[in-house]
Amino acid sequence: MAKMASTRHRERLAGLLALALPVMAGLGWMALAGAPRPYLLVNGSCLLVALAWTYFGQAPQGLRYRRVLVTILLAALFLPLLTGPELSSITHDPVARWLPLGPLQLHSGMLALPALAVLASRDPDYAAPILLTALFALFLQPDAASGFALTFAAVGLHHATRDWRHGLVAIIGFVASIFMALHGELPPQPFVERVLDDALAQSWPVAILLFAALLGSYFLILKALPMAHEASFAMAGTLFGFALMAVLSHYPTPLLGYGAAPVLGYGMALGLIARSP
Repeated sequence: MAKMASTRHRERLAGLLALALPVMAGLGWMALAGAPRPYLLVNGSCLLVALAWTYFGQAPQGLRYRRVLVTILLAALFLPLLTGPELSSITHDPVARWLPLGPLQLHSGMLALPALAVLASRDPDYAAPILLTALFALFLQPDAASGFALTFAAVGLHHATRDWRHGLVAIIGFVASIFMALHGELPPQPFVERVLDDALAQSWPVAILLFAALLGSYFLILKALPMAHEASFAMAGTLFGFALMAVLSHYPTPLLGYGAAPVLGYGMALGLIARSP
């Protein structure tokens, strides 16, 4: 029993660090930069929930149950198209990518894609169709950040498996994401988008620390988690895609900025990875 608990601790430690490192760094920066108090409360509360799931969570046993979870996550990507809210992009195109949850608006891609990438990696026969279905939902939203996150998840899967289908998904995802980037950009919100830019304008050492925290999370996911290469490369790919678009354009900065969805989404994904019961 003690040996099993010790194994669980070792397996979960990297996941806990991968989540806590950037979120805690982001909380520290937001507190110093004068972010609204509710932002700190939301991110802090979500971090506690996500850490608990990261430590105690388990993937559904059996392929059938994992596919049920995949279906739920795919539905979460389509749901904003039905429920709204719908905003207008800077090119005056309609944008709907949030799940309303009381006073919160959850970014559907950041909530669903990390876990979806992990689950798709464990279903090699249907991984490509799963990712293409998700890409279709993102194309309708449209959400270039999630599109590139999915694209780099497919790149990670192709690198790990050499399956041509994943390479094809990556190519389709890249082209679709370029289109999304032209039609789905929104004005930036303080402490949500352009986090590294704002931090750099205030203090370059703080900006470097924030970047290092996010980079550390990426490499922990890529190299230190007790999971198959397919899953770790796919999940790391989503983080790379989200972070890349956050730097290049007006998209939420994952884990560093204000937002419940990325904290809960990566917590959910990290809870799926441990090999021990």
